Amino acid sequence: MKTQVAIIGAGPSGLLLGQLLHKVGIRTLIIERQTPEYVLGRIRAGILESGTVSLLREAGVAQRMDSEGLVHHGVEFIFDGKRIPVALSELTGGKSVMVYGQTEVTRDLMQARSDCGAPTIYGVQQVDIHDAKSDRPFVTFEKEGEKCRIECDFIAGCDGFHGVSRQSIPRDVIREYESIWPFGWLGLLADTPPVNPELIYAHHERGFVLCSQRSLTRSRYYLQVPLSEQVDSWSDERFWGELKRRLPDELAMKLVTGHSLEKSIAPLRSYVVEPMQYGKLFLVGDAAHIVPPTGAKGLNLAASDVNYLWRILTQYYQYGRNDLLATYSRLALNRVWKGERFSWFMTHLLHDFQGKSDFDRKMQEADRQYYLGSQAGLTTIAENYVGLPYEKIGE
Repeated sequence: MKTQVAIIGAGPSGLLLGQLLHKVGIRTLIIERQTPEYVLGRIRAGILESGTVSLLREAGVAQRMDSEGLVHHGVEFIFDGKRIPVALSELTGGKSVMVYGQTEVTRDLMQARSDCGAPTIYGVQQVDIHDAKSDRPFVTFEKEGEKCRIECDFIAGCDGFHGVSRQSIPRDVIREYESIWPFGWLGLLADTPPVNPELIYAHHERGFVLCSQRSLTRSRYYLQVPLSEQVDSWSDERFWGELKRRLPDELAMKLVTGHSLEKSIAPLRSYVVEPMQYGKLFLVGDAAHIVPPTGAKGLNLAASDVNYLWRILTQYYQYGRNDLLATYSRLALNRVWKGERFSWFMTHLLHDFQGKSDFDRKMQEADRQYYLGSQAGLTTIAENYVGLPYEKIGE
Protein backbone atom coordinates (compact mmCIF):
# COMPACT_ATOMS: atom_id res chain seq x y z
CA MET A 1 0.00 0.00 0.00
CA LYS A 2 1.15 3.54 -0.75
CA THR A 3 -0.20 6.85 0.46
CA GLN A 4 1.05 10.32 1.27
CA VAL A 5 0.02 10.44 4.93
CA ALA A 6 -0.52 7.31 7.01
CA ILE A 7 -2.80 8.02 9.99
CA ILE A 8 -2.78 5.67 12.96
CA GLY A 9 -6.05 5.92 14.86
CA ALA A 10 -9.64 6.50 13.68
CA GLY A 11 -10.81 8.59 16.59
CA PRO A 12 -11.94 12.18 16.03
CA SER A 13 -8.42 13.58 15.61
CA GLY A 14 -7.36 11.00 13.02
CA LEU A 15 -10.63 11.27 11.12
CA LEU A 16 -10.61 15.08 11.19
CA LEU A 17 -7.03 15.21 9.94
CA GLY A 18 -7.89 12.74 7.19
CA GLN A 19 -10.94 14.71 6.09
CA LEU A 20 -9.12 18.06 5.99
CA LEU A 21 -6.22 16.58 4.02
CA HIS A 22 -8.62 14.84 1.61
CA LYS A 23 -10.37 18.16 0.96
CA VAL A 24 -7.11 19.64 -0.37
CA GLY A 25 -6.20 16.57 -2.43
CA ILE A 26 -3.69 14.88 -0.11
CA ARG A 27 -4.03 11.10 0.00
CA THR A 28 -4.42 9.44 3.40
CA LEU A 29 -4.91 5.94 4.74
CA ILE A 30 -6.23 5.44 8.28
CA ILE A 31 -5.72 2.27 10.31
CA GLU A 32 -7.51 1.55 13.59
CA ARG A 33 -7.13 -1.25 16.13
CA GLN A 34 -10.77 -1.26 17.22
CA THR A 35 -14.04 -1.71 15.33
CA PRO A 36 -16.17 1.28 14.28
CA GLU A 37 -18.79 0.24 16.83
CA TYR A 38 -16.22 0.26 19.64
CA VAL A 39 -14.93 3.69 18.65
CA LEU A 40 -18.47 5.11 18.62
CA GLY A 41 -19.24 3.46 21.97
CA ARG A 42 -16.68 5.53 23.86
CA ILE A 43 -18.38 8.24 25.94
CA ARG A 44 -16.33 11.42 25.83
CA ALA A 45 -16.55 15.20 26.11
CA GLY A 46 -19.05 17.42 24.39
CA ILE A 47 -17.82 21.04 24.64
CA LEU A 48 -16.37 22.39 21.39
CA GLU A 49 -14.30 25.57 21.28
CA SER A 50 -15.02 28.14 18.59
CA GLY A 51 -11.83 27.09 16.74
CA THR A 52 -12.88 23.42 16.76
CA VAL A 53 -16.30 24.36 15.40
CA SER A 54 -14.63 26.32 12.58
CA LEU A 55 -12.38 23.35 11.72
CA LEU A 56 -15.35 20.99 11.51
CA ARG A 57 -17.09 23.43 9.20
CA GLU A 58 -13.96 23.72 7.05
CA ALA A 59 -13.82 19.93 6.86
CA GLY A 60 -17.38 19.89 5.52
CA VAL A 61 -18.82 17.84 8.41
CA ALA A 62 -20.77 20.49 10.32
CA GLN A 63 -24.28 20.14 8.91
CA ARG A 64 -25.65 18.02 11.76
CA MET A 65 -23.61 19.87 14.37
CA ASP A 66 -25.01 23.21 13.24
CA SER A 67 -28.58 21.91 13.27
CA GLU A 68 -28.48 19.84 16.48
CA GLY A 69 -25.65 21.36 18.53
CA LEU A 70 -26.39 23.85 21.30
CA VAL A 71 -24.55 27.16 21.24
CA HIS A 72 -23.65 28.36 24.73
CA HIS A 73 -22.89 31.99 25.45
CA GLY A 74 -22.06 31.51 29.13
CA VAL A 75 -21.26 29.16 32.00
CA GLU A 76 -21.93 29.30 35.73
CA PHE A 77 -19.72 28.77 38.77
CA ILE A 78 -21.03 28.02 42.25
CA PHE A 79 -19.06 28.73 45.43
CA ASP A 80 -20.56 28.70 48.92
CA GLY A 81 -23.98 28.22 47.32
CA LYS A 82 -23.66 31.47 45.35
CA ARG A 83 -24.16 31.30 41.58
CA ILE A 84 -21.69 33.34 39.52
CA PRO A 85 -22.40 33.68 35.78
CA VAL A 86 -19.57 34.04 33.26
CA ALA A 87 -20.87 35.75 30.11
CA LEU A 88 -18.57 34.13 27.55
CA SER A 89 -19.78 36.00 24.46
CA GLU A 90 -19.90 39.41 26.13
CA LEU A 91 -16.38 38.98 27.49
CA THR A 92 -14.78 37.65 24.29
CA GLY A 93 -16.27 39.80 21.56
CA GLY A 94 -19.02 37.39 20.57
CA LYS A 95 -17.29 34.00 20.82
CA SER A 96 -19.13 31.00 22.23
CA VAL A 97 -18.84 27.24 22.69
CA MET A 98 -20.90 24.47 21.11
CA VAL A 99 -22.35 21.53 23.05
CA TYR A 100 -22.14 18.58 20.67
CA GLY A 101 -20.94 15.19 21.85
CA GLN A 102 -17.61 13.75 20.75
CA THR A 103 -19.43 10.58 19.75
CA GLU A 104 -21.52 12.60 17.30
CA VAL A 105 -18.44 14.38 15.95
CA THR A 106 -16.83 10.99 15.34
CA ARG A 107 -19.99 9.65 13.69
CA ASP A 108 -20.12 12.63 11.31
CA LEU A 109 -16.45 12.23 10.41
CA MET A 110 -16.83 8.50 9.81
CA GLN A 111 -19.76 9.13 7.48
CA ALA A 112 -17.88 11.83 5.58
CA ARG A 113 -14.87 9.57 5.07
CA SER A 114 -17.10 6.75 3.87
CA ASP A 115 -18.91 9.10 1.49
CA CYS A 116 -15.69 10.35 -0.11
CA GLY A 117 -14.28 6.83 -0.48
CA ALA A 118 -11.05 7.47 1.43
CA PRO A 119 -9.73 4.20 2.92
CA THR A 120 -9.98 3.25 6.61
CA ILE A 121 -8.91 -0.19 7.81
CA TYR A 122 -10.39 -1.29 11.14
CA GLY A 123 -9.43 -4.24 13.34
CA VAL A 124 -5.68 -4.09 12.68
CA GLN A 125 -3.09 -5.66 14.98
CA GLN A 126 0.66 -5.56 15.55
CA VAL A 127 1.09 -2.00 14.31
CA ASP A 128 4.74 -0.90 14.01
CA ILE A 129 6.36 2.31 12.78
CA HIS A 130 9.62 2.01 10.84
CA ASP A 131 12.33 4.45 9.75
CA ALA A 132 10.51 7.55 11.01
CA LYS A 133 13.75 9.55 10.75
CA SER A 134 14.33 8.58 7.11
CA ASP A 135 12.91 9.89 3.84
CA ARG A 136 11.01 6.62 3.37
CA PRO A 137 9.07 5.85 6.55
CA PHE A 138 6.58 3.01 6.57
CA VAL A 139 4.02 1.33 8.80
CA THR A 140 3.39 -2.38 9.15
CA PHE A 141 0.38 -4.15 10.63
CA GLU A 142 -1.56 -7.38 10.55
CA LYS A 143 -5.13 -7.77 9.37
CA GLU A 144 -6.82 -11.17 9.79
CA GLY A 145 -3.42 -12.84 9.96
CA GLU A 146 -2.07 -11.13 6.84
CA LYS A 147 0.98 -8.87 7.15
CA CYS A 148 0.59 -5.49 5.46
CA ARG A 149 2.85 -2.52 4.77
CA ILE A 150 2.05 1.15 4.15
CA GLU A 151 4.70 3.22 2.38
CA CYS A 152 4.18 6.92 2.99
CA ASP A 153 5.73 10.37 3.22
CA PHE A 154 4.53 11.13 6.75
CA ILE A 155 2.93 9.35 9.71
CA ALA A 156 0.35 10.96 12.01
CA GLY A 157 0.09 9.24 15.39
CA CYS A 158 -3.51 9.79 16.45
CA ASP A 159 -3.78 6.58 18.46
CA GLY A 160 -4.17 7.88 21.99
CA PHE A 161 -2.18 7.63 25.19
CA HIS A 162 -1.75 3.85 25.01
CA GLY A 163 -1.05 3.70 21.26
CA VAL A 164 2.11 2.66 19.48
CA SER A 165 3.04 6.08 18.08
CA ARG A 166 4.58 7.73 21.13
CA GLN A 167 6.09 4.41 22.21
CA SER A 168 7.91 4.23 18.87
CA ILE A 169 10.03 7.27 19.74
CA PRO A 170 13.31 6.43 21.55
CA ARG A 171 13.07 7.18 25.26
CA ASP A 172 16.20 9.33 25.24
CA VAL A 173 14.63 11.64 22.64
CA ILE A 174 11.51 12.68 24.53
CA ARG A 175 10.74 14.20 27.89
CA GLU A 176 7.53 13.49 29.79
CA TYR A 177 5.74 15.85 32.19
CA GLU A 178 3.02 14.40 34.39
CA SER A 179 0.84 15.19 37.39
CA ILE A 180 -1.64 12.67 38.81
CA TRP A 181 -4.63 14.09 40.64
CA PRO A 182 -5.65 12.21 43.83
CA PHE A 183 -9.35 11.85 42.96
CA GLY A 184 -11.63 10.88 40.10
CA TRP A 185 -14.86 11.96 38.44
CA LEU A 186 -17.91 9.72 38.64
CA GLY A 187 -19.96 10.45 35.54
CA LEU A 188 -23.59 9.62 34.76
CA LEU A 189 -25.36 10.01 31.42
CA ALA A 190 -29.17 10.08 31.39
CA ASP A 191 -32.02 10.98 29.07
CA THR A 192 -33.24 13.76 31.32
CA PRO A 193 -33.49 17.50 30.61
CA PRO A 194 -30.50 19.52 31.88
CA VAL A 195 -30.97 21.12 35.29
CA ASN A 196 -29.79 24.49 33.92
CA PRO A 197 -29.59 26.12 30.47
CA GLU A 198 -25.85 26.78 30.94
CA LEU A 199 -23.20 24.40 32.25
CA ILE A 200 -22.50 24.58 35.98
CA TYR A 201 -19.13 24.13 37.71
CA ALA A 202 -19.75 23.86 41.46
CA HIS A 203 -17.34 23.79 44.38
CA HIS A 204 -18.76 22.05 47.48
CA GLU A 205 -17.32 20.78 50.74
CA ARG A 206 -18.53 17.28 49.82
CA GLY A 207 -16.78 17.49 46.43
CA PHE A 208 -16.88 19.14 43.03
CA VAL A 209 -19.91 18.91 40.71
CA LEU A 210 -20.25 19.48 36.97
CA CYS A 211 -23.72 19.76 35.45
CA SER A 212 -23.25 19.31 31.71
CA GLN A 213 -25.45 18.25 28.82
CA ARG A 214 -25.47 16.63 25.39
CA SER A 215 -28.82 17.98 24.18
CA LEU A 216 -32.04 19.48 25.49
CA THR A 217 -33.11 15.99 26.54
CA ARG A 218 -29.80 14.31 27.50
CA SER A 219 -27.72 15.31 30.53
CA ARG A 220 -24.24 14.47 31.76
CA TYR A 221 -23.37 14.93 35.44
CA TYR A 222 -20.11 14.43 37.32
CA LEU A 223 -19.25 14.04 41.00
CA GLN A 224 -15.78 14.22 42.51
CA VAL A 225 -15.05 10.91 44.28
CA PRO A 226 -12.00 9.24 45.87
CA LEU A 227 -9.98 7.01 43.56
CA SER A 228 -10.87 4.09 45.82
CA GLU A 229 -14.54 4.28 44.83
CA GLN A 230 -16.08 1.60 42.61
CA VAL A 231 -18.80 2.27 40.03
CA ASP A 232 -20.81 -0.71 41.28
CA SER A 233 -21.13 1.00 44.65
CA TRP A 234 -23.09 3.85 43.08
CA SER A 235 -26.69 3.05 42.30
CA ASP A 236 -28.65 5.62 40.33
CA GLU A 237 -30.51 6.52 43.50
CA ARG A 238 -27.29 7.14 45.41
CA PHE A 239 -25.84 9.26 42.59
CA TRP A 240 -28.90 11.51 42.27
CA GLY A 241 -29.11 11.90 46.04
CA GLU A 242 -25.49 12.97 46.33
CA LEU A 243 -25.82 15.34 43.39
CA LYS A 244 -28.79 17.06 45.05
CA ARG A 245 -26.83 17.46 48.30
CA ARG A 246 -24.05 19.29 46.46
CA LEU A 247 -26.31 21.71 44.57
CA PRO A 248 -28.12 24.80 45.90
CA ASP A 249 -31.73 24.09 46.90
CA GLU A 250 -33.24 25.95 43.93
CA LEU A 251 -31.31 23.70 41.51
CA ALA A 252 -31.78 20.49 43.50
CA MET A 253 -35.54 21.02 43.41
CA LYS A 254 -35.47 21.41 39.59
CA LEU A 255 -33.29 18.34 38.99
CA VAL A 256 -35.01 15.67 36.90
CA THR A 257 -33.69 12.19 37.65
CA GLY A 258 -33.90 9.03 35.60
CA HIS A 259 -32.31 5.75 34.61
CA SER A 260 -28.60 6.04 33.80
CA LEU A 261 -27.48 5.18 30.28
CA GLU A 262 -23.83 4.99 31.34
CA LYS A 263 -21.85 5.34 34.54
CA SER A 264 -18.07 5.39 34.92
CA ILE A 265 -15.23 6.74 37.03
CA ALA A 266 -12.42 8.60 35.27
CA PRO A 267 -9.10 9.31 37.01
CA LEU A 268 -7.66 12.76 36.39
CA ARG A 269 -4.16 13.33 35.08
CA SER A 270 -2.11 16.05 33.42
CA TYR A 271 0.48 14.81 30.91
CA VAL A 272 2.61 16.28 28.12
CA VAL A 273 5.42 14.81 26.04
CA GLU A 274 8.03 16.92 24.25
CA PRO A 275 8.73 17.08 21.38
CA MET A 276 5.60 16.06 19.48
CA GLN A 277 7.55 15.18 16.36
CA TYR A 278 10.21 12.60 15.56
CA GLY A 279 11.40 12.79 11.97
CA LYS A 280 8.37 12.12 9.76
CA LEU A 281 6.23 11.01 12.72
CA PHE A 282 3.88 13.59 14.24
CA LEU A 283 2.02 12.98 17.51
CA VAL A 284 -1.56 14.29 17.65
CA GLY A 285 -4.02 14.56 20.55
CA ASP A 286 -3.91 12.09 23.44
CA ALA A 287 -0.81 10.45 21.99
CA ALA A 288 1.06 13.55 23.18
CA HIS A 289 -0.98 15.11 25.97
CA ILE A 290 -3.75 14.48 28.49
CA VAL A 291 -5.67 17.11 30.46
CA PRO A 292 -8.18 16.86 33.32
CA PRO A 293 -11.67 17.36 31.90
CA THR A 294 -12.26 20.39 34.14
CA GLY A 295 -11.39 22.89 31.41
CA ALA A 296 -13.06 20.97 28.53
CA LYS A 297 -9.77 20.97 26.59
CA GLY A 298 -9.09 17.32 25.65
CA LEU A 299 -10.81 17.10 22.26
CA ASN A 300 -10.15 20.77 21.59
CA LEU A 301 -6.37 20.44 22.03
CA ALA A 302 -6.45 17.46 19.67
CA ALA A 303 -8.28 19.63 17.12
CA SER A 304 -5.64 22.32 17.65
CA ASP A 305 -2.90 19.81 16.80
CA VAL A 306 -4.84 18.78 13.70
CA ASN A 307 -5.15 22.41 12.65
CA TYR A 308 -1.38 22.94 12.72
CA LEU A 309 -0.46 19.61 11.11
CA TRP A 310 -3.05 19.93 8.34
CA ARG A 311 -1.94 23.43 7.44
CA ILE A 312 1.77 22.53 7.55
CA LEU A 313 1.29 19.47 5.31
CA THR A 314 -0.86 21.50 2.92
CA GLN A 315 1.91 24.09 2.62
CA TYR A 316 4.43 21.29 2.04
CA TYR A 317 2.50 19.55 -0.74
CA GLN A 318 1.10 22.63 -2.47
CA TYR A 319 4.01 25.05 -2.15
CA GLY A 320 7.05 22.94 -1.26
CA ARG A 321 7.43 24.53 2.18
CA ASN A 322 9.90 22.03 3.71
CA ASP A 323 10.87 24.61 6.31
CA LEU A 324 7.50 24.45 8.04
CA LEU A 325 7.69 20.74 8.90
CA ALA A 326 10.00 21.37 11.84
CA THR A 327 7.67 24.00 13.33
CA TYR A 328 4.85 21.59 14.20
CA SER A 329 5.99 20.63 17.68
CA ARG A 330 6.63 24.23 18.75
CA LEU A 331 3.31 25.50 17.42
CA ALA A 332 1.32 22.63 18.90
CA LEU A 333 3.04 22.72 22.29
CA ASN A 334 2.59 26.47 22.67
CA ARG A 335 -1.15 25.95 22.68
CA VAL A 336 -1.04 22.62 24.53
CA TRP A 337 0.73 24.14 27.53
CA LYS A 338 -1.78 26.98 27.68
CA GLY A 339 -4.58 24.43 27.65
CA GLU A 340 -2.81 22.41 30.34
CA ARG A 341 -2.40 25.55 32.45
CA PHE A 342 -6.10 26.43 32.18
CA SER A 343 -7.16 22.88 33.05
CA TRP A 344 -4.72 22.84 35.99
CA PHE A 345 -6.06 26.23 37.16
CA MET A 346 -9.71 25.14 36.91
CA THR A 347 -9.01 21.87 38.71
CA HIS A 348 -7.27 23.63 41.60
CA LEU A 349 -9.96 26.30 41.75
CA LEU A 350 -12.87 23.89 42.01
CA HIS A 351 -11.61 20.88 43.95
CA ASP A 352 -10.62 20.18 47.53
CA PHE A 353 -8.61 17.04 48.10
CA GLN A 354 -6.44 15.22 50.59
CA GLY A 355 -2.94 16.64 50.69
CA LYS A 356 -4.01 20.18 49.86
CA SER A 357 -2.19 22.45 52.29
CA ASP A 358 -3.64 25.41 54.17
CA PHE A 359 -1.53 27.63 51.91
CA ASP A 360 -3.07 26.01 48.80
CA ARG A 361 -6.55 26.63 50.20
CA LYS A 362 -5.75 30.29 50.76
CA MET A 363 -4.48 30.52 47.18
CA GLN A 364 -7.69 28.88 46.00
CA GLU A 365 -9.74 31.45 47.90
CA ALA A 366 -7.65 34.34 46.52
CA ASP A 367 -8.01 33.02 42.97
CA ARG A 368 -11.75 32.68 43.41
CA GLN A 369 -12.10 36.24 44.69
CA TYR A 370 -10.01 37.70 41.90
CA TYR A 371 -10.98 35.63 38.85
CA LEU A 372 -14.69 35.50 39.65
CA GLY A 373 -14.90 38.95 41.22
CA SER A 374 -13.30 41.20 38.62
CA GLN A 375 -13.89 41.97 34.96
CA ALA A 376 -10.29 41.15 34.13
CA GLY A 377 -10.47 37.79 35.91
CA LEU A 378 -13.77 36.82 34.29
CA THR A 379 -12.39 37.81 30.88
CA THR A 380 -9.35 35.57 31.38
CA ILE A 381 -11.59 32.61 32.20
CA ALA A 382 -13.88 33.34 29.26
CA GLU A 383 -11.04 33.73 26.73
CA ASN A 384 -9.52 30.42 27.75
CA TYR A 385 -12.85 28.61 27.89
CA VAL A 386 -13.97 29.55 24.37
CA GLY A 387 -10.46 28.78 23.09
CA LEU A 388 -7.36 30.83 22.47
CA PRO A 389 -6.66 31.75 18.82
CA TYR A 390 -4.47 29.56 16.62
CA GLU A 391 -1.14 30.92 15.44
CA LYS A 392 -0.91 31.59 11.72
CA ILE A 393 1.34 29.41 9.56
CA GLY A 394 3.47 30.17 6.56
CA GLU A 395 3.42 33.95 6.76
